[in-house]
Amino acid sequence: MRMTSLQDRVTILEMAETDLSDREIAERIGWCLATVRKWRRRGQRQGCTSLVSRMGRPPQGALSSFAGSVRDTLRTWRQQHPRWGPQTLVVQARSTADLGGQRLPKRATLARWLKQQGLTRRYQRHRELLVPATGTVQAVHEAWELDAYGAIPVPGVGMISLLNLNDCFSRVKLLSFPCWVGAQRVSRHPDTADYLLALRLAFVDWGLPSQLRVDRDSVYFDNTSKSPFPTRLHLFLLGLDVALVIGPAHQPRKRAITERSHQTWDWQVLAGQQFSDWDALWQALITRRDFLNRHLPCHGCDDVPPLVAHPQAACPQRPYAPDQEATMFDVERIYDYLSHGQWFRKASNVGVVTLGDLHYGLGQTWAKHEVQITFDRTDSCFVFLDRRNEQTKRRPIKGITYADLAGDLGRLSELHPYQLALPLSWQEQRVIRLSETLGVTT
Repeated sequence: MRMTSLQDRVTILEMAETDLSDREIAERIGWCLATVRKWRRRGQRQGCTSLVSRMGRPPQGALSSFAGSVRDTLRTWRQQHPRWGPQTLVVQARSTADLGGQRLPKRATLARWLKQQGLTRRYQRHRELLVPATGTVQAVHEAWELDAYGAIPVPGVGMISLLNLNDCFSRVKLLSFPCWVGAQRVSRHPDTADYLLALRLAFVDWGLPSQLRVDRDSVYFDNTSKSPFPTRLHLFLLGLDVALVIGPAHQPRKRAITERSHQTWDWQVLAGQQFSDWDALWQALITRRDFLNRHLPCHGCDDVPPLVAHPQAACPQRPYAPDQEATMFDVERIYDYLSHGQWFRKASNVGVVTLGDLHYGLGQTWAKHEVQITFDRTDSCFVFLDRRNEQTKRRPIKGITYADLAGDLGRLSELHPYQLALPLSWQEQRVIRLSETLGVTT
């Protein structure tokens, strides 16, 4: 289709100012009468700037054709949750009763709107790295991923580290548990008791997995020794028949599902928010978990919400009950694991060897000697071998019973109901959460 140029429009306006009629102008420049009349009238009414053609979407913006209540609601959500993207806004709008019956924008329209408002980030192009082939998970709750994200300053709460759990097969977000790690600055990292509490809360809702995939954090892995011994958390999971799969160092892509979920939880719940206390944050995380699993499309599930794509994930494959944990725990599984291990330590100045943070005295004659350690399950003893003089000693294994490994839950199940003192410390808050799972009055 032939279109007038800016020069043609300027010429039409200039010739009109010489008192030529529209028909005379059309005959001289070779345009039809209607075209001449259109640009002559526009130029005389609105000035020369109106001669510039503005094709495409009207200048009011991407949401100009939608109801004002829809635009205001979307703008409010975005201000309150600065990390919500177009897909989240679309799903949130569809599930909000106040917007029912109104025409809602699509994802592409919201993406244009966010860009017009200067609320998008500039993404850099990247190329995926080649990684070694790994085995694929074949069923729900066959393998979970666990990782800590933090510490994050949360207004009204303090410094928080999120312990995030995800199912590798279904992409279901199992749990995001906020560990309080300080009021003003980071005073500590989540410890074994924090991880045990988070895992038990997930076990109650989803059952026991076959594998738990983690990084080389010190709570899972003795990263201070070249001959690492299983940590207390590792031994506890072995007793419940949950295999702990410790990934290679400096390769977070091996746990890509959970690494990506850190950003999701931050943007969906924490960004731009302020909570009255820790309980309000915890309830917000629980509520948002249902939205993420049942409503928000997941790229790993072909843009279908995880629990819609894999409804079987809602049913535990290995049921778990906190009050039955002691009967589910089998120390023989730990003995079987240790019987295949071998460790090396250097005895201290007084002949003491440390294994799993527990001390075994061997005598002064072993001082500063290199010791080889194995486990004999026939009598549940460690066998210490001094290769320098070929002598051996046997010591019963320590800290291996359920009461030793279970932490707060093992002690709480043996106590009568009691009243916690105020103000509550973080350790007492953990006891409250465990009490809720057991139905214990505190």
